[in-house]
Amino acid sequence: MGDRFEDGFAGRVAVVTGGGTGMGRELVRQLTADGCDVATCDVIAENLDETVAICAADGNAGEILPFIADVSIESQVLAFRDRVAAWRPHVNLLFNNAGIGGGGSIVLDGREEWEKTFGVCWYGVYFNTRAFLQLLLDAPVGHVVNTSSVNGFWASLGPGIPHTAYSAAKFAVKGFTEALITDFRINAPHLRASVVMPGHIGTSIAINSRKLLGADPKEMTAEQVAQVRERLARAGLDVSGASDEDLRVGIQAQGEAFRDQAPTSAAQATTIILDAVKRGDWRILVGDDAVILDEMVRENPTDAYLPDFMTRVHARGALRFTDN
Repeated sequence: MGDRFEDGFAGRVAVVTGGGTGMGRELVRQLTADGCDVATCDVIAENLDETVAICAADGNAGEILPFIADVSIESQVLAFRDRVAAWRPHVNLLFNNAGIGGGGSIVLDGREEWEKTFGVCWYGVYFNTRAFLQLLLDAPVGHVVNTSSVNGFWASLGPGIPHTAYSAAKFAVKGFTEALITDFRINAPHLRASVVMPGHIGTSIAINSRKLLGADPKEMTAEQVAQVRERLARAGLDVSGASDEDLRVGIQAQGEAFRDQAPTSAAQATTIILDAVKRGDWRILVGDDAVILDEMVRENPTDAYLPDFMTRVHARGALRFTDN
């Protein structure tokens, strides 16, 4: 076993938040396949059960401790921590992966949706880092891996879609993680921190977010459908001929397309992340679109929010799924 993780993760203990789908599920799969024991939480029980079943069917060597917790609620995070502490004496890796989308507009969206999105995406990282810090300090070697986003350096989905709650949270995650580098070097030199900034990854975040925010297309109220219709019209889309059921089907299809048509799969993204952790990288861009967008924002940050910026991003072959 190497001094850190250069030889892999066998014999280590990891915590993964949001392990029910997407990159969280793939982190659990790939880590346990490598012989790492993994404690993982999610807020949707059936998704978490499926992750455990998949790993069992694959015959993965690592053990799994599943736990139902909403990472935006500190008492549930602490209950998760206590269960992990009773399971293993320390934690080597903390993957703060859980996230949802929503609260795009501070003008139009309700405070509850805005703060729930911010709470999961930012406070989930903060609460879990606080909660598991002692278990990380108790380990001979440790690493905190926080998932930000390209929206952690570019607060936009393009000129036609406000994206305030998610972007604000992901900027906070990026800044927090970068600050941990110095904090750990001075006060806990056996710990490291990495920030992950994915582009468009094939996950179910759009589908799961709507479920958690009470806007599952199959269960949307007439009022919620009317709000969607209004927003689409405001964005310049003529949906006057679409029925409420058409809109429900279209929203579900969009979430599935986001998952299924992504340029980088969740499995590919996870391999990139774990390979970077093995190398000790602190800054992890995931996907060609993330690399392109990072380069373009750095080259000319004052233009990043001009209406034609997305056109230039598309011309480089990135973020083509976004329709603005």
